Amino acid sequence: MTTLAITEAPTPQFQVINLIGRLTQDPQVATRSDTTICKLRVAVNRLPGKNGEDRGANYFDIATFGGLALNCGKYLTKGRRVGIAGRLNHNEWKADDGNSRQRVEIIADNVEFLDGPKRDEDTDSRPDGTEVSPEAEIAF
Repeated sequence: MTTLAITEAPTPQFQVINLIGRLTQDPQVATRSDTTICKLRVAVNRLPGKNGEDRGANYFDIATFGGLALNCGKYLTKGRRVGIAGRLNHNEWKADDGNSRQRVEIIADNVEFLDGPKRDEDTDSRPDGTEVSPEAEIAF
């Protein structure tokens, strides 16, 4: 007689995080072992309190890699609004002082640029790079 053992497959666990916030500093781009890495710091506003008072923001460290890192480094600047889709990554290490340290960061799979770069309010820029003053008259 053959006995069949039934084992339950592990349930997949998903780590999916989606954020919308603003960059608190310019992106920091570096290359390590032929991989481009871009580090971002994003502030996400907390929900207002019961009486509508501002409750501040939460701050998140974001890491992007490869082509996404290059684009983030090239086009993003402090203050830009971004949407982040990614997953959590937990790191532990021993510091120089011997104490254990840990950090959770978000590995971004996608970064959406939700607004355009800031520009001078007195001028507008054309695709060819020339600038136009809002007071410029349009000839008909």
